[in-house]
Amino acid sequence: MATIIVASTNPAKISAVENAFAEALPHMTFNVEGVSVASEVRDQPMTADETLLGARNRVKNARKLVANADYYVGLEAGIDGSHTFAWMVIESGEHASGTLRGEARSASLPLPPAALAQLEQGIELGDVMDTMFNETNIKQKGGAIAMLTNHKLSRSSVYQQALILALIPFLNPALFPEIAS
Repeated sequence: MATIIVASTNPAKISAVENAFAEALPHMTFNVEGVSVASEVRDQPMTADETLLGARNRVKNARKLVANADYYVGLEAGIDGSHTFAWMVIESGEHASGTLRGEARSASLPLPPAALAQLEQGIELGDVMDTMFNETNIKQKGGAIAMLTNHKLSRSSVYQQALILALIPFLNPALFPEIAS
């Protein structure tokens, strides 16, 4: 059984990882564990580059916390202009020749101007959506995606698709070089 360490304890993120790996690698069985690690970026990343750095940092910090996993997964949601999206970073465990990494960006969704104004004041998107939709802890449920699409999509469903895209190097390892350890 392969061990997957998700660099988050958010149930929506863990569920997306479980579903993506099961769909992309149906011949394998997995033990999926969430761990709390720092992203080393703002709570609400405000650029695509900062968001990618946060996802990479989560993987790096998960490796420090848990040794010998088969896969490490970092997911980081952020803002890019007037849209929200997330970066997915998946790395294999250590091998003699290096580590395989896959990265993919989720679909982007437009945010209402009132939400963007609050984000610019330093308020995290989950808190903005909680207030806007009179909910609690949206980010650990369907996320802003669910609220803005009238529950046609969820944070997990959109992340699952991006995670499968990030798994492309693992599905086609002969086409992707490993990165130096």
